[in-house]
Parts: sequence; C-alpha cells; structure tokens
Amino acid sequence: MGGTFFVYFRQGGPLMWPLLLCSIVGLIFIIERVIAYSRIKGETAEIFSTIRDTLLARDFRGSVESCESFDHPVATTLKSGLLRFGKPHYEIEKAMESVALHELSKLEKGLWILATLANISPLLGFLGTVTGMIASFEALAEVGLGNPQAVAGGISEALITTATGLSIALVVQAAYNYFNNRVSNFALDMETSASMLLETFGEIEEGTPGESSKGESGEERTQVI
Repeated sequence: MGGTFFVYFRQGGPLMWPLLLCSIVGLIFIIERVIAYSRIKGETAEIFSTIRDTLLARDFRGSVESCESFDHPVATTLKSGLLRFGKPHYEIEKAMESVALHELSKLEKGLWILATLANISPLLGFLGTVTGMIASFEALAEVGLGNPQAVAGGISEALITTATGLSIALVVQAAYNYFNNRVSNFALDMETSASMLLETFGEIEEGTPGESSKGESGEERTQVI
C-alpha cells in the first residue's frame, strides 16, 4: 500500500507536493475543529431551563453560577445578559449580541482555510492535468505514434493529479459544510436563548410590582381587621 502511494506520488509530478500540503493542512484544521466542538458541553434546552428556573426563584447568583457550569456559547451569551439585569433591555440585548459575535468568531476559526482548500485543491489537480497533457504532446512530437509509452507518463500525471485534487476537495468540502452547519445552529440557539432571557426578565419585572402590591393590600387588610 505504501509502495503504491509513493509510485502514484512520483508519477503525479511536481504538483503532487502542493496537493500533499493541502491535504495535511486540511486534516490539521479538521481535527482541530472536531476537538474544539467536542469540548462544548451541554444542550441549549437544558442550559436555558436551568437558568430560567433559578431566575424565577429570584436566585440571580445561582443563575450566573449555572451559566459558568456549562462550557457552551449559549451559556456565555446568557451570562452577559444576567450580569446586566435591571438595566434597559436594549442595553442587555446589545451586550449579549456583542458576546454572541465573539463566540461565533471562535466557532468559525479556521473555517475560511477549509473553504479555500476546497476551492484550490481541484484547481491544482486540473493544473496537473494541463501540465501532464502538455508533457504527453511534447513526447508525441518527439517520438511520434510509434512509442505510446512515451505518452503514457504525461497521461498518468494528468489523471493522478486530477483524482488527488478532487479527492482532497471532496473531504474538505464535506467537513466545511458540517462545521458551518454547526455554527449556524449555535448562532440560532444563541439568538433564541437571548430573546427568551429578555422575556423572562420581563416576566420577573412585571411580577414584582404585583407581588409587592399584593403584600401591601394584605397588610392593609390585616390592619383593618
């Protein structure tokens, strides 16, 4: 197997070196993204449910601690909103939006490199096709049609580089699409959770006056009795 790889690599010509570099760089960033996303712990529904329960119980410190217990972009975004509870909603929303953008930039780290590799690899393969065919026609001009082996080398170079470039692009593009889809899901979760947090704040703020007035009317009722 290893011997076959080196044979093909040698037959592919000089453009196999940049293609090899593309495959190595792509593999490194794919592994790095897999590790980064695997470190994200917790589900969005679980995170928000935990935070909402502690908020409705008026345990704001517990809500912040709940956010800190999750290593998740949604939890980080909600924490920035919790720390600004009591301020105008537009300020809270702006703070969460800034944190969400920062979290998204971390989630998208290196994805542009994968997209570039997915575009460059097949182009390098097609360039190898052109150089291989040029070599074949040069050999054909020198020896004529009587020696097909002289033409076979250029054709092999053309086919091997094309196949290699397309193979790299297929793997890298599939990985990029998967990671990009995960980033989109995280962005949607952060946006939805932030809106629900603001709604929860509204429930708390609306409920507080009602509870206090209820308490005051209860005291007045006691005094009258």
